[in-house]
Amino acid sequence: MAKYNVRQRLALRRSGIHGKGVFAREPIPAGTRLIEYTGERITQEEGDRRYPWLDSVPYHTLLFTIEDDLVVDGGVGGNMSRYINHSCDPNCTSVIEDRRIYIESLRDIQPGEEITFDYQMITGGRHTAAEKRRFPCRCGAAGCRGTMLKKKR
Repeated sequence: MAKYNVRQRLALRRSGIHGKGVFAREPIPAGTRLIEYTGERITQEEGDRRYPWLDSVPYHTLLFTIEDDLVVDGGVGGNMSRYINHSCDPNCTSVIEDRRIYIESLRDIQPGEEITFDYQMITGGRHTAAEKRRFPCRCGAAGCRGTMLKKKR
């Protein structure tokens, strides 16, 4: 795994996908570990308390599950990785190693390209049309599935 200087090689700026995004400042080879997803480590119960799954409350994508009852809240003590947007055709993937989360490039990434990964969000119930609309995808990829929810099949 290549050594990666985050501040030198990644930039935070406005995204066409959603709000802010993380962008490559220089070429990134496939297989590069870009950044660790950091934040406060909490239980799933605490995550549900902080970000309730209610129709009246907008969804949040700051929680990243490591294990059944361990999640990282990127909104508390997190770094720029919390601004990496979802894509149905991502250029990166998440890797969990030793209870830590890393973002690694799947392919070569060009300067100016937005860093993305597939959130693969999981909800307790069926993926109804209403549930899919609650977690919309705005990636614009040719094969966009229209939702950030993980494929059921």
